Amino acid sequence: MKAVLLIDFGSTYTKVTAVDLDAPQLLGTAQSYTTVEEDVSIGLEKALAQLTRQTGPLNFQERYACSSAAGGLRMIASGLVPSLTAEAAKRAALGAGAKVVKTYAYELTEEDLEEIQALKPDIFLLCGGTDGGNQDCVIHNARMLAGMAPCFPIVLAGNRAASRACEQTLAQGGHEVIPCQNVMPTFNQLNIEPCQKVIREVFLRRIVAAKGLTKASRLISGILMPTPAAVLAALTLLSQSLGELMAVDLGGATTDVYSITAGLPTRGGTVLRGLPEPYAKRTVEGDIGMRYSAQGVVEAVGLDRVVQASGQTEEAVLDWIARIRRKPGILAQSQAEAQMDFALASLAIEVGLARHAGTIEQVFTPMGVAYQQTGKDLTRVSRLVLTGGALIHTGQAEAIALQAMATQQYPNSLMPRSAGVLVDKRYILSAMGLLSQNHEALAKDLMIKEFSA
Repeated sequence: MKAVLLIDFGSTYTKVTAVDLDAPQLLGTAQSYTTVEEDVSIGLEKALAQLTRQTGPLNFQERYACSSAAGGLRMIASGLVPSLTAEAAKRAALGAGAKVVKTYAYELTEEDLEEIQALKPDIFLLCGGTDGGNQDCVIHNARMLAGMAPCFPIVLAGNRAASRACEQTLAQGGHEVIPCQNVMPTFNQLNIEPCQKVIREVFLRRIVAAKGLTKASRLISGILMPTPAAVLAALTLLSQSLGELMAVDLGGATTDVYSITAGLPTRGGTVLRGLPEPYAKRTVEGDIGMRYSAQGVVEAVGLDRVVQASGQTEEAVLDWIARIRRKPGILAQSQAEAQMDFALASLAIEVGLARHAGTIEQVFTPMGVAYQQTGKDLTRVSRLVLTGGALIHTGQAEAIALQAMATQQYPNSLMPRSAGVLVDKRYILSAMGLLSQNHEALAKDLMIKEFSA
């Protein structure tokens, strides 16, 4: 037997998966509360103890991990205009597994700098201007950032003609600067892969220590990537067998939504508007989650809808939200609490799908009525994969997703309405994304077995 341990340090739970490379097969999975407030290695040891009770003692030949503990990789991005380089910067960050807490466009102000300081990002992504285009904005922003106390690395991915000047300015201010290729070298042409690679490298080198994972990292062969990047890798690999699909990872702090599809128009007479969409896309709703961000669900849809969906009183819902806030690791014990969690989950998925999907609107032209699509058309996606502890352990994951897709709240949304639901019952997606980095064929085979069972 050649056993491999795969670890996911989540914001709420630390998950462990054991795989036998020789069989090949899944040996077992387990999880424990992520003890990020103390030492994440405590939660890891508890999860390993649970795993050992399932599998017996194992001699792991390899140990790999991903992490979104303490809210994941917090990033701020800035660009020239919101609809172009600022949006390109945001997409680069999200595809790399970061949580974008703020984006800025045009020139940064003193007030912006104060906000950036208060947000305490792990990385700042500085963009602006196509190659040969505007240089003034990105150079101005570099000068503004150079005046700040150097407390986060800056990834520089703007107009290449301004790159050297920006790099020198920031370095003189004592900042760590990592230059890479422009995220938008020409108008409406994205080049985000080099930037994503740099972001992941910064994560490996610096953020592990910042998130309190230094001690735990001694127990493993290496933390390869942020958890969302691992999930995206797994889904991209799975789509090679299952075809175009979507996924929702409902966590305690965030709701991540993925689509592995081109999302081209399905309605005749429709024209595309805006930047081209990546085939493999991730968005993260940092304000929507089941525990740390439960209040965000209420704020996004309104208290009345949570009350209606749960069948409980307003007072009961507010009390449950307050208890979640005080103790994020709390689990539903009564039928009423389970109904309120059902409502929070379905509404979180609803909001996540609507925000991720494109929209369509009717426009009138000299030739008659036409349609204009912004973003991806996901109405014909046939499979929706669900993961996240709140969904996996509820026993009602399919019903939650079906209720979310049946919403009438977003008539212009191109979100899926009747996709078949697949549940990541053993919470292996992030583990398979990790495994695929060194054993791609094995990871693919294990996922096919898991999702066709």
